Amino acid sequence: MMRKNQLHFVKLALFFLLFVTFQTTHAQLEIGADIRPRFEYRHGFNNLFPNNTEPAAFVVQRSRLNVSYIIDNLDIMLSVQDVSVWGDTRQIDATDSNNSFSLFRAWAEFHFNDNWSTKLGRQVLSYDDQRILGGLDWAMQGRFHDAALIKYKKDSFMAHFGFAFSQQSQAREGNVFTIQGASTYKAMQFAYLKKTWKNSSASFLFLNTGFQNLTGANNNVADGVFYKHTTGSYFTFPINNVNFMGSAYYQFGKSDATTDLSAYQVSLEANYKPANTLFGLGLEILSGTNQSGDSKNKSFLPLYGTNHKFNGFMDYFYVGNHANNVGLDDFYAKVVFKTGEKSTLLAKAHYFLANANLIDDADKYLGTEIDLVYTNKLMKNVKLNIGYSHMFASDSMSLIKGGIPNDNTNNWGWAQLIINPTLFKSN
Repeated sequence: MMRKNQLHFVKLALFFLLFVTFQTTHAQLEIGADIRPRFEYRHGFNNLFPNNTEPAAFVVQRSRLNVSYIIDNLDIMLSVQDVSVWGDTRQIDATDSNNSFSLFRAWAEFHFNDNWSTKLGRQVLSYDDQRILGGLDWAMQGRFHDAALIKYKKDSFMAHFGFAFSQQSQAREGNVFTIQGASTYKAMQFAYLKKTWKNSSASFLFLNTGFQNLTGANNNVADGVFYKHTTGSYFTFPINNVNFMGSAYYQFGKSDATTDLSAYQVSLEANYKPANTLFGLGLEILSGTNQSGDSKNKSFLPLYGTNHKFNGFMDYFYVGNHANNVGLDDFYAKVVFKTGEKSTLLAKAHYFLANANLIDDADKYLGTEIDLVYTNKLMKNVKLNIGYSHMFASDSMSLIKGGIPNDNTNNWGWAQLIINPTLFKSN
């Protein structure tokens, strides 16, 4: 059973649906579902597998309802979801003690004319390859921003300007922001510009994020705001039959209230598809800080991207970890085979090196990861994914993973169904 505030929200959503159903003469209403159960077997996922422990296995599920409504110059989106593990709530509990129900999106966009619009509310910010700003759709809960967006588009040029100011309550005085973790910002502004040509594109991003500095015995006393700046570009272009894509970003400002930041990221990928098979080669370099210490923090952090997409699917790097660490040099190759009319198999290999120096001049080689993902479109709006990954970690990996010995097999397997039908769509 839902909590009282959740029940009130559902009642409001139902009222909204009933209202707009009778107002669709000059409007467009679309209702969709996103149901995705995923089984995972974890034996060294995200970190080296410790001694004398048992592997983990579970089924996690997203249940999301999306409602979009368009009338005249106004677009509205509401999206509610429940993210829970099978069995995490007793069958006869009066309330869901896990607080798995949440509001994922709630925004309104007003179009001033054919070129200008503004979008306000809880929304997904996703650009380019999602390295810096992404929707994080692999994570069941996804990623959203409570923000205001000013949008401009004309022909092949677009510009977005975003603003956010985060507070945790309707306080009577003061602006202390104590919510911490996952690069949670107190204030954010960004400018994103993109130009598209016939077969290529280039974009520019400047992102400014401000973080609350907290002091005091309980770490709850506001002591100013420090700022981290990220700027750079993403580009795509073809040369003959090879498609290239790459990026280059620089981070500066402060990594915390007292430490200067100077870090960079560069990447380049080339894809070639002569027939039904795609071949790809790529590299990504993310600067890091020497384990013995540096005068500045030189560790690049991708911040709000879809980090699961990069540096191996086992999430050893930058998915809730590896911040302020030795960085990463990732060299990889991939092949995507067409295995049937509606199915493919991805095989990908990563060769990982530490970007900065490890303690005692240890070997920078961290390990090799192999990823396999089979995808089959079973029917309309239903897709099956099956994955297996294996990390061949070196002894140096334990130096950046809390000293866990590299004595065990590190692998991960999963299977996922994505069911996303359109439940209703007005003419």
